Amino acid sequence: MYAIVKTGGKQYKVAEGDKLNIEKLDAQVGETVALEAICIVDGDKIEADPAKAAKVEVIAEVLEQFKGEKAIVFKFKKRKNYKRKKGHRQLLTRVEIKSIGAAKKAAKKQEPAKEAVEEKTVEAADEAAE
Repeated sequence: MYAIVKTGGKQYKVAEGDKLNIEKLDAQVGETVALEAICIVDGDKIEADPAKAAKVEVIAEVLEQFKGEKAIVFKFKKRKNYKRKKGHRQLLTRVEIKSIGAAKKAAKKQEPAKEAVEEKTVEAADEAAE
């Protein structure tokens, strides 16, 4: 099972246990964050509707906050004596994907159990009335 999540203006394909570097998040090291899913693939079943996929939670744990490699921006125009060299280091967050869709699966498991209990109580009440 994997998911496509959107964060920081980019999209990433993630599975449970993956570690990835994303744009900086406002979260402390050790906290868990929920990422926005736009597509869920579970074997043969594909949920590509972003509205339905957003209901599935993708939970990630923040491992560290750091700066990425230096990116060089060089502008040049030939024969005009124009050269500009700038650079910056992007702030990044390293996260590990802990679970995909755990909340949705737990909700499905609880619903049938409640229905079964209600049916048993109705049957017991019918037997008692007879």
